[in-house]
Amino acid sequence: MSGPLSGLVVLDLSRALAGPHAAMMLGDMGARVIKVEHPDGGDDTRGWGPPFVGPADARESTYFLSCNRNKESVVLDLKSAQGRHTLARLVERSDVLVENFRTGVLDRLGFPAEELHRLNPRLVLLSITGFGHDGPQGGRPGYDQIAQGEAGLMSLTGPDPDSPTRIGVPIGDLLAGMYGAYGVVAALHERARTGRGRVVRTSLLAALVGVHAFQGTNYTVAGRVGRAQGNLHPSLQPYGSYRCRDAIVQVAVGSEGLWARFAPLVGLAVDDPRFAVNADRVVNAEELATVINAAFADRGVAELLAELCSAGIPAGEVRTLDRVYDWAQTRSQGLVVEVDHTTLGTVELPGPAVRFDGDPPQRHAAPPVLGEHTRAVLGWLDGLDGAGGLGGHDGLAGDPPGAPADGRPYTSHL
Repeated sequence: MSGPLSGLVVLDLSRALAGPHAAMMLGDMGARVIKVEHPDGGDDTRGWGPPFVGPADARESTYFLSCNRNKESVVLDLKSAQGRHTLARLVERSDVLVENFRTGVLDRLGFPAEELHRLNPRLVLLSITGFGHDGPQGGRPGYDQIAQGEAGLMSLTGPDPDSPTRIGVPIGDLLAGMYGAYGVVAALHERARTGRGRVVRTSLLAALVGVHAFQGTNYTVAGRVGRAQGNLHPSLQPYGSYRCRDAIVQVAVGSEGLWARFAPLVGLAVDDPRFAVNADRVVNAEELATVINAAFADRGVAELLAELCSAGIPAGEVRTLDRVYDWAQTRSQGLVVEVDHTTLGTVELPGPAVRFDGDPPQRHAAPPVLGEHTRAVLGWLDGLDGAGGLGGHDGLAGDPPGAPADGRPYTSHL
C-alpha cells in the first residue's frame, strides 16, 4: 500500500486499542506495520466478544478487526531469550516502535529506551500509558471507562449531573492512539533534521484532558465546573437534539444571523425578550427546547430537514450505525473499505478518516490472523542480515496459520 509514510517500518508491540489504533493509522498512511503477538492467543482483543465471526475453528473478534488493518502478525515469546533476540533484530530494522505496556514492563524484558536507542539510534518510540509514565499515579493500569471517569469526561456526558455516562466508544483509547500517531509523525520530521529518534509519550488521561476544549477553560479561566446537561449545548442555543414526528433531529444555530432565520420557523419573534441574544437563550435553554419540540412535533423528518436546509439552518437526523454505513455520503468519502481476509473472505471495514488529493483509492490489507506473517518476516530479516534461510534460531512456536510452506522470500503485501 502506498502513502506518505511508504518505506517506513513500524514495530507494533501494543495490544487492546490505544497502541493498535496508532499503529493502524500509520499503516493507513503507507507504513509497513509488523505486529508482534504472543503465541498463546495473541492480542487480548482477539478474545473480546461476542460478536465473533468466521468458521468455528477460526473465529475472529470484530473488536480485533476494528483496529488492526494494514498489519502483519508475527508471534514471539518475549519472555524467551530467542524471542528477545528476534525482537532486537526487528528493532534494528524499524523506524517506529509502538508500545502500551504498563510502566517498566519493557525495562524488565531488557528493552528500556536506552537499549532500544543503542540498537537503533534513529528509532522513534511511542509509549502510551493509562495515566502517564511518571507522577504520583504513573503506574496505574489504564482502561478506557476508568479513564473517562477520572479525566472528567463522564461528568460532562449524560442526561443530567446525577447520571455520568461513558461515551459509546472507547474514546480515551482512540484519542490516545490519534495523539500518539500525531507525535510519531512530528518525531519523524525532527529525525530528518537530527538523525536521531526520540521517545514520544501520551496517555489516556492526557488525551482526554486534551479534548476538554471550552469545558477546560470554563474552569481554568472562569472557575466554572461543567456538568452533564444532556444534548443541549452549555454555551450556545439553540444547539441540540429535538423530536419531530418520526425521528430525532439536531439543530445548530451558531450565530445571531441564523437565529433570525430560525426563530420564525418555530413561531417565535426574533426579538422575543426570553431569547433575543444567545446569552438569553442559554439561560432559558429548557424553555426554548420546549417551544422547538412543540413546533417540530407534527413535522416528518424529511419535510423538516428540507425546510431547515432551505433556510440555511445546519441540521441533521440522529442515525443508527446501519444507516451510517449504508449512507451514500459515508461511502463516497472512503469510510468503508473492502478487504480480503484469510479466513473470513471479503469483508467490509470502517475506513481511514484521512484522504490525500490526487491519490487513487487504496486497497487495504485485512487484519491478520495470529502469526500469519511470522515466517515471511523472518525471511525478510534473514535476507537483510545475509543469514540465508530461516533456520531454527528464532525460537518460534511452529508455523502460524497462513505461513508460506516453502520459506520463500518475503514480499510485502502492504
